[in-house]
Amino acid sequence: MRYEIIGNTVPAVEVTLNSGESMFTQSGAMIWQTAGINMSTNARGGVASSLGRLFTGESLFMTNYTSVRDGSKIAFGATVPGTVLPVDISRGEIIVQKGAFLCAEQSVELKVTFTKKFSAGLFGGEGFILQKLFGSGTAFLEIDGDKVEKELAPGEVIKVDTGNVVAFESSVSYEIETVKGLGNIFFGGEGHFLTKLTGPGKVILQTQNFMDFAGKILALVPKNR
Repeated sequence: MRYEIIGNTVPAVEVTLNSGESMFTQSGAMIWQTAGINMSTNARGGVASSLGRLFTGESLFMTNYTSVRDGSKIAFGATVPGTVLPVDISRGEIIVQKGAFLCAEQSVELKVTFTKKFSAGLFGGEGFILQKLFGSGTAFLEIDGDKVEKELAPGEVIKVDTGNVVAFESSVSYEIETVKGLGNIFFGGEGHFLTKLTGPGKVILQTQNFMDFAGKILALVPKNR
């Protein structure tokens, strides 16, 4: 498998596959393909895993694209302006925020994972359920806006608006923290919760929270009277 990141504003990854090589993705991520690609759709990981993905806002089914000849090409595209980030899962498993997974080789495994405090996640907006990528091979993540990487030392803490978290290594602990102070909660404009990430390990952030952006656009749409 070879790949090329194409475009700058709303990028895509174009993958070149040899015969028998295969990629999987969420439904609707494919944007073009050449001849020699077969498509199939299934509940990857079984019914339980598929139902778990519904909690993350992802597709119930995964779509698989398998090449039947050498040199076939297929492209998967981002949905908003930002970045497509390749990640070598062979170097270690990572935890990704809902909506961040774009596509991966078949040797990559994907499953739902939970925060340690169920109640905190339940009321923490974006941060309730995450996805774990493990196994071997390359996965591609979709980042809204620009990518920011931080390497946290043991015990080092960073607090992030939950929608700006993309992914982090499994060595990083993760919890939802309530914003302190009624004035900050109601007038601070930053929501009620923050994501607290504690090192050691790498953290990947994004400069745009698309859900916040979409909410601001929606607020400007005239209401029918």
